[in-house]
Amino acid sequence: MSYKMSCAEALAAPPPDMPTKKIILVAAAALIDRKKRVLVAQRPEGKSMAGLWEFPGGKLEAGEVPEYALMRELREELGIETRPCGMFPVGFASHNYPEFHLIMPLFAIRVWREEPQPKEGQSLQWLPVQDLYSLSMPEADKPLISQLEANI
Repeated sequence: MSYKMSCAEALAAPPPDMPTKKIILVAAAALIDRKKRVLVAQRPEGKSMAGLWEFPGGKLEAGEVPEYALMRELREELGIETRPCGMFPVGFASHNYPEFHLIMPLFAIRVWREEPQPKEGQSLQWLPVQDLYSLSMPEADKPLISQLEANI
């Protein structure tokens, strides 16, 4: 197990070298129903991080803004229609994975059309936000739970 220094120790040390990695931009959605439950999706077999639970969403395409990426991704993944006017930023993750660095805003969405359906082989479940802490999730998603909880 490697030792991770505290911020105070890091400030006393010389500045670290900046990593040079590919930056991946992803937009994520916290769909919140009338019972204040949040929809999470389990990554299907064959995808990286298969079996982990995550907030629905996906990568931004070139020139795409997060809200429009979410409209596209939620239509593709869940078969629902959303609009930017119903998306409210509630969290943000900046996580360093071994192969890339992920930047991910989380948007709360309370209004959509159609019932979410698994369109890409994923499992779905509605849970109270407090229950998300017990799920196996990608490292980047975990800090978003407390940010969402503070804004629900």
